[in-house]
Amino acid sequence: MTEVLIVAHGQPGDPEPQQAAAEALAASVAPLVPQARIGGATLAMPGALGLATATTLIYPMFMATGWFTRTELPRRLALAGAEGARILAPFGADPGLPALCLRLIADAATARNWPLAKTHLLIAAHGSGRSRAPAEAARAMAGHLAPHVAATTCGFIEEAPHIDVAARDLPPRTICLPLFATRADHVTDDLPRALAAAGFQGITLPPVGMAPAVPALIAESIKAALHERP
Repeated sequence: MTEVLIVAHGQPGDPEPQQAAAEALAASVAPLVPQARIGGATLAMPGALGLATATTLIYPMFMATGWFTRTELPRRLALAGAEGARILAPFGADPGLPALCLRLIADAATARNWPLAKTHLLIAAHGSGRSRAPAEAARAMAGHLAPHVAATTCGFIEEAPHIDVAARDLPPRTICLPLFATRADHVTDDLPRALAAAGFQGITLPPVGMAPAVPALIAESIKAALHERP
């Protein structure tokens, strides 16, 4: 049976809760892929990558194909004795993700009787001082969703325009879609603080990685990868 490891970034200062969340995500995906044994790990949890071997399929629970997935994750796998493990495209690059995001914002608008075409969209994302990939991924998502909403704005935690600036003066009929794979400090602390500083009056959705449809999306990617293996 093929071993699959879903790997998230985790929370370096407090690794246990996010490690538990990664394991819970793996447990929700596992029944959908009975031909594989699926585990969860974070980079922040010491020893967690020790579950991987050179034949393990690695599913990165990251929002962009950037420095972490291209450089740091392979390095950390090699240190764990899993050099050569096949790393799949990350969650943020899933071709089904734009449709999922559209459903999330459409459902939120419908629940408030807001016409989606007259609703502003704020995409809150991580950004990076190291790689352009996270911001480019957020802006690509904004491009996918722009035809369906009145206007789109992107704001970032770690680069300009920062969320507290991007969210300033947005109309009350605005949906904030957090493009984060997990519910860690950026989502629970940094994002609410930035929105409060901006005087944001719209609504904020849960991080996209926590959407109920995500396990099925991940399962489809894993099954496609298993089918492609020789």
